[in-house]
Amino acid sequence: MGIVSPGFRRRRRDDVELPPGQYLTQDFPVLSAGPTPRIPQLEWEFVVVTEAGVRHRWTWDELQALPAQEPTVDIHCVTKWSKLGTTWRGVSVDVLMEDVETAADYALVHSYGGYTTNLPLEDLLDGKAWVAYEYEGAELSPPHGGPARLLVPHLYFWKSAKWVRGIQLLPDDEPGFWESVGYHDYGDPWREQRYQGD
Repeated sequence: MGIVSPGFRRRRRDDVELPPGQYLTQDFPVLSAGPTPRIPQLEWEFVVVTEAGVRHRWTWDELQALPAQEPTVDIHCVTKWSKLGTTWRGVSVDVLMEDVETAADYALVHSYGGYTTNLPLEDLLDGKAWVAYEYEGAELSPPHGGPARLLVPHLYFWKSAKWVRGIQLLPDDEPGFWESVGYHDYGDPWREQRYQGD
C-alpha cells in the first residue's frame, strides 16, 4: 500500500489533471440556489465597502472602462464536475481594490438575489479573481451569472458568486449562504474541501 492515499494527490484521467473526486465535462451545467435574477446593465452596480463603511462604487459603464483581462482557467464545481480551459473577460479585483484602504483580512461577497459567500481577502488579490462579464467571447448570460459574476477559479465554483454586486470587507470571517448550512469555509478543490470537517 502506498504512503499517500489517492484522495490526497492529483489524479490523472485521460491525460488531464483533475482535483480528486472530479469528472471532466464539456457542458457548462447551471446550478442555482434560487430563481435567476435579471439585472439590466443600466441598473447594475458594483460596490466595495470597507470595514470602516467607506463605499467605492462602479456603474456598468465605469466597469467597462477599466482595463480588462481575458483569463483562461479551469473551473471545478463542488458537485464534482470540472471544465477545463474556459475563457472569460473581466476586470481583475486588484484593479477595483487599487484605491481601497483596508486592514481587513476577509471578504463577504454579495449578489443580486441575496446570495453571499465568504473568502479570505488574499484569495481575491494578486491576479486570483475577476469580476467577469464575458464567457467564451459572448456576454455572460443570466443563468451563468450575467451581467457579471465573480471568478475565483482556484476554489470550488460556489465561491465564484453569480450576479455579483459587491464585496464587503471584514476584519473577521463571516459565513456566506452555503457556508452557513455546512459547506466548507474555504473550498479548495485539490484538498476536497466540500463540507465542514473536510
